[in-house]
Amino acid sequence: MNKIVMPDYNDSIVNLACSIRKYFELDYCHNTIQDIDDILEGKKPRNVVIVLYDGMGYNLLNRIIPDSFLAKHCLRSFSSVAPSTTTASTTSIITGLMPKEHGWLGWDLYFSEEDKIVTMFTNNLKDTQTPAADYNVAKKYYNYKSIVGAINDAGKYKGVFVSKYGGIHFEEPEEMVEIVKKELATPEKKYIYAYYNDPDMTMHEYGTDSPEAKEAFERVNACAEKLCNEIDDDTVVIFVADHGHLNNQGVCIADYPDFDATLAGDVWIEGRLCSFRVKDEEKFKELFNKYFSNDFELHTKQEVIDMNLFGIGEEHPLFRSSLGDYFALAFSNKYFRYRPYSTNLKSMHAGFTEDEMRIPLIVYHK
Repeated sequence: MNKIVMPDYNDSIVNLACSIRKYFELDYCHNTIQDIDDILEGKKPRNVVIVLYDGMGYNLLNRIIPDSFLAKHCLRSFSSVAPSTTTASTTSIITGLMPKEHGWLGWDLYFSEEDKIVTMFTNNLKDTQTPAADYNVAKKYYNYKSIVGAINDAGKYKGVFVSKYGGIHFEEPEEMVEIVKKELATPEKKYIYAYYNDPDMTMHEYGTDSPEAKEAFERVNACAEKLCNEIDDDTVVIFVADHGHLNNQGVCIADYPDFDATLAGDVWIEGRLCSFRVKDEEKFKELFNKYFSNDFELHTKQEVIDMNLFGIGEEHPLFRSSLGDYFALAFSNKYFRYRPYSTNLKSMHAGFTEDEMRIPLIVYHK
C-alpha cells in the first residue's frame, strides 16, 4: 500500500513562483526557494523563463527518459500542491498563491452562490456540455492577478504569457520554442511563462507506461534541449511540471447504491481528492470504511482546514463555502466517478502518491 505524501508548502511550486515575484521586485506572501534565489541573484539574468510541461512528474521523468537532457539538468524534486492537479497547481505558479488563497481547488468546484458544480476551465456544469452561465463563473468569483500581469502593470520589466489557453497562442511545442526565442531577443528584462499540455494529455488517454507516453516525453525533452541550445548567457530557463501521474482504476459511486443514498448530491473537486456533501453522516462513514478505506483516507471539512491541506496563508473569502462535509484522499490507484458516464481515464492525478506529488526542478543556464 502506498503511503500518503502530503504537499510541502515551504518547498513547492508556490514557493518557486514567489522566487520569481521576488526577483522582479513584486510583493510575495510565502517562502521563496533558496536554490532559485541564489541562481537569480548570482547571475542576475535579463531573461527568466519558466516552461511548465503538464504532468511531467519527477518519478516519471526519471523512469521514462532517465538519460534525457531534462533529467540530467534536474536539480532535485520538490512539491506540487493539493490537489496535485492542473487547475490548482498552474494557478499557483501563475500567481504565487496557495490553492486556499486563489480558490481554484480542482477540476470541478461547488459554487454556493450559484448552487452549481462547475468545471473551472470549461465553464460547463460538471459532466456536461451545458454552460453553467452566460458569463465565466470561475472568473467572476475567483478572479486573480497573474505574475505576468503584475510585472506589466508595474511597468519596470516585461512579462510574457505563452500558452494555447491564453496569452501568445500556439498549438505544437516546437512552435512554443520559436515564440519564446523571439521574445528572448527583445532587450527588456523580462519574465516568460510558457505552458504546454503534454505529456499529461497523452497519459490520460494511453497511460504512463505506454509507447505514446514515452514519445510525448521525448518530444518535450527535444524541445527543451533545442531551446536551451539557442539561448544566450543572459537567460535562465526553469523547467517544471504541475503534478505527476498514476495509472488508475475508476470507482463508480452509482455501483454502490447504499453508499450513494447517504450523499446529498454529486461529488466535486477531483476524483482522487473527492469532496462529498452528506445527508446521513453515520451511515456514510460506515459504508465508506466498508468499501473504500483500503484506497482512500477520509477526513472531515474541519480536518482538511486544520491540516492546511490546501495551503497556508489568507483564505479566499469563498474558500470554506466551496468545501463539502467530507474528503477522500487517494493513496492507491483508485479514483471516484459519480456516474457511469463520468470521466474515465487510464492515468490520473490529484492523489497523494509520490508519483503524483513530486515534481522536477530543472534549471539551465550557460
